Amino acid sequence: MKQTTIDSLKQLYEKLEVITRELYNLAEIELELEDFDDASLLQTRANILYEQMENLDVVISELEG
Repeated sequence: MKQTTIDSLKQLYEKLEVITRELYNLAEIELELEDFDDASLLQTRANILYEQMENLDVVISELEG
């Protein structure tokens, strides 16, 4: 695999990390406001992206190894 591809995947991982963190933060705010439906939605979306981050991390590790 070309190094540029691996580097691109790493950049995408970092972007996903930022988005995921933001979703978790927003979910926390909604919990504090007792808006449980919105908090649940945001938490679920964050969890899905977190899983994708884990999968991408495995792919990157395999490509580097």
